[in-house]
Amino acid sequence: MIWRGAARQSLTQTPREPKLPMSSITSPPAVRNSHTRMKVTVALLATVLLGAGGYGVHLALLHIEHLKNEIDGLEVAVRQRTEDTAAARRRAEAAEQSARDATISSERAAEDAELAQLEAANAGQRASVADQRAADAERASLDAQTEARLAREEAEETRRVAAEEMNRLTEALGRIADTRRTALGLVMSLDEAYLKFDFDQAVLRPESREILSRIAGILFTADDFAVTVSGHTDARGAETYNQRLSERRAQSVADYLIEAGLPAELFTVEGLGKSQLLDPGRTEDAHARNRRVELGIVNVRLLNPPIASLPE
Repeated sequence: MIWRGAARQSLTQTPREPKLPMSSITSPPAVRNSHTRMKVTVALLATVLLGAGGYGVHLALLHIEHLKNEIDGLEVAVRQRTEDTAAARRRAEAAEQSARDATISSERAAEDAELAQLEAANAGQRASVADQRAADAERASLDAQTEARLAREEAEETRRVAAEEMNRLTEALGRIADTRRTALGLVMSLDEAYLKFDFDQAVLRPESREILSRIAGILFTADDFAVTVSGHTDARGAETYNQRLSERRAQSVADYLIEAGLPAELFTVEGLGKSQLLDPGRTEDAHARNRRVELGIVNVRLLNPPIASLPE
C-alpha cells in the first residue's frame, strides 16, 4: 500500500529537479550528459511506477466490483430467504388455521353425529310408540267391530222377539176387537160395538168393563210395552167440547186398566175429539164408528233398540 500511495503522490506532484550548484552550469559536457541520463532514468522509473500504480488501482476496482456483486447477490439471497421464510410462516399459519378448522369441523361433525344418533333413537322410540298405538287402535277397532256386531245381533234378536210378541198380542187382542199391526206395535180400536158410553158421559158400562178386563189379562202376559189411550168423538158438536169429552172417556179406560193392576207409568192419555174421523159420513152408523177409544200399544224394545257403543 505504501508504493500505491507513492504512486498516487507521483501522479499529483511534479518531481522537483535537484538544485545544482552554480558551478554545474559551467560543468563540462560529460557531467551534463550524466545528469541527462539520470533524468531519463528517473522519468522512466516514474513511468514504470505510475504504470504499476494504475494496474493496482484497476485490480482494486475489479475486486471492489466483484465484492459489490457478491454483496448484491447476498442481499438478493437474503431477501429471497426472508420472503421464503415469510411464505413458509404464512403456510404454517394457514396450516395451523386449517388444522384448527378441521378440529372444529371434526368436533361439530361429532356433535352432529351424536345429535343424529339421538334423533334416530327418538325417532325409533316415536315409531315404536306409534306402532304400539296403531296396534292398540287396531285392537280397539276390532273390539269395537266385535261389540258393534254383537250389538247388531242383539238388536236383531230384540226386534225379532219384540215382533213375535207384538204378533202374539195382535192375534190375542184381535179376538176381542178390531186390531191392526203397525211398525212399532199395534192399534186396537174400541168403537161403540165394544165400548159404549151414555150421551155426554164418560162412565164405563158393565159390558165395557168386561171387555177391558179381558184386554188387561192379555197385557199382563206381555213385557216391555207402553199404551197410549186416545179418545175420539163423531163430527157433531163444538170442537172444544168434543176434545174434552174424548179426553174424559180415554181417561176412564186408562183408569180401569190401572185399577186392574197394570202399572200407571205405562199409560199416556189424550183426547183428539173429531180431528181423526174414520168415516166422514153423517149417518148414525158413521157417527157410531167415529165414537171410539183406541189403544196404541208399542214395544219399547222396538221403540228404543240397543245401540252399539262406539269406541272412544
